[in-house]
Amino acid sequence: MLRAITLLAFWFWQQDPQQEGIKALEAQNYTQAAEQFRKATGQFPKEYPPHFHLALALSLLNQDSEAIDEYRKVLELDPTIYEAQLNLGILLLRQKRPAEAALPLKSAVDKKPKEFRPNFFLGEALFASDDPAAAVAFQKALEADPKSAAAAAGLARTLSKAGKLSEAAPLYHKAAELDPAFQDLLLELADLHEKAQQPEEAIAIYRKFPQLPGVSERMGALLLVKGSPDEAVPLLEAAVKASPTPANQLALATAYIRTKENAKALPLLTAAVNAEPRNWQLIMTLGRLLRDMKQYPSAANVFARASQLQPQQKESWSELGGMLFVAENYPQALAAFDKLIELGEPSTGVYYFRAITLDHMHQYKLALPAYEKFLSLSQNKSPEEEFKSRQRIKVIQKEIAKH
Repeated sequence: MLRAITLLAFWFWQQDPQQEGIKALEAQNYTQAAEQFRKATGQFPKEYPPHFHLALALSLLNQDSEAIDEYRKVLELDPTIYEAQLNLGILLLRQKRPAEAALPLKSAVDKKPKEFRPNFFLGEALFASDDPAAAVAFQKALEADPKSAAAAAGLARTLSKAGKLSEAAPLYHKAAELDPAFQDLLLELADLHEKAQQPEEAIAIYRKFPQLPGVSERMGALLLVKGSPDEAVPLLEAAVKASPTPANQLALATAYIRTKENAKALPLLTAAVNAEPRNWQLIMTLGRLLRDMKQYPSAANVFARASQLQPQQKESWSELGGMLFVAENYPQALAAFDKLIELGEPSTGVYYFRAITLDHMHQYKLALPAYEKFLSLSQNKSPEEEFKSRQRIKVIQKEIAKH
């Protein structure tokens, strides 16, 4: 990472501490090297070479804070030393101080604008600082070394962060082609495609990683969105088998429902709800499945649970009222319809079913104004229900007249 350890070695070959320090560096005895260079800085405090080599030894010992101080000392003594600027920037990056790192790295780039390393590390510093100028630095680094996967990846991430996914995508692929170690970067790209509502591109990438359970799950979910549940099923089955979670159980259940295999979906949704008993949306999905399977009392119980969990959600009360009505549990169905009216702005259908419910309960004096309320709101929007309501009104009026 850092410059060759023999930089400026000739300067202190005649000085014992410096000479011993160089020998220790070449032998990779960095502790001894640091000791010798400390002695040299004491002997020549106003000369930059001992400070430079002490900084180098300290950095190789991962004593970054002290090494940074020494590189700063070098630049105080001579602000033009390119290697000190570069190494200081790299160490500041290593210490997660990108804004500070950018300053010496910019100076290093000014001195050697076509060199790979100062441009690359400047790109890293600017990227970590959310500075879009990182793109220029990475581009120059890539021009200096077109085979650098790291530079291609850096430029790709910078462009994607700037919302330029179409420009970034080929660079993601280039980085993965240049170095197999960057293959996982394609998963990052796939995620970006997902967020950009580009499922086809994401699926094409996920197909390259069939061995990863998480990838199978994501690809299966995308195939569902794309409208290919048959293709999604085996992928989601593999994901659930490898690591069942409420999320992939729900996805597989959804795929089964869309392929008309409701019986397979039911245990999956039940397990998912048991795992997340306060997940309202999941509970509603289970209720709808039971409804579609004509298991009305069970569906009503599930919708009742959802309505208690989130009592302000109209959807659960509507489903609950419908199921209770079908199950001929009229008093509780009426309570659900009344709750919908209490929540405000119910559909005209709620008033219609409320009227029918009262009618079935033989509460004719309440059913009559309920039908009339429905008719006043419907206004030819539901011709069939309006016709039935008018007929029932006539019957109810005769029934009331008898008493």
